[in-house]
Amino acid sequence: MLQGSLITLRARRQDDVPVLQAELYDDVATRTRADNRPWRPLPPDSPNSPYTATAPTDDAACFSVTDQATGELAGEALLWGIDTHNRCAHLGLALLPAHRGRGLATDTLRTLCRYGFRTLGLQRLQLETLADNAPMLGAARRAGFTVEGTLRACHWTDGGFADQTVLGLLAHEWTP
Repeated sequence: MLQGSLITLRARRQDDVPVLQAELYDDVATRTRADNRPWRPLPPDSPNSPYTATAPTDDAACFSVTDQATGELAGEALLWGIDTHNRCAHLGLALLPAHRGRGLATDTLRTLCRYGFRTLGLQRLQLETLADNAPMLGAARRAGFTVEGTLRACHWTDGGFADQTVLGLLAHEWTP
């Protein structure tokens, strides 16, 4: 387990899957803003659920986020696209609605950075979010990320295209 100030990152458990499925995946409006794949209805016990607990892989590290104050499941976090040759990876994060707006996202990003830089020895971490996602942009900036650019009209959501902001953080810029 990885400890932040407010959160703990732990391995995904099977009992996390129905909660994540119901509160994150089945919220179609939010899910389509967070994923570049089209939403399709899935039963909670589907082996195709994006939250299914699986063994670790070389190119992804998936975590469940728990709130240290309550011990409750608060969301999911991951490093994906881990490239050990170029020593870089992407970060992803989704908090359950009841756990948003309390600083957990910033703490989760900081904890993922510590894991990526110290444990995996990565040189660069990157995240992408919709350009109008002010909470995620703020959390990323507070965690030390720098806006590197905008991918114009690259994300299909709610019947139209939206801009995506790319943020990056290099190991030497990171402050634990």
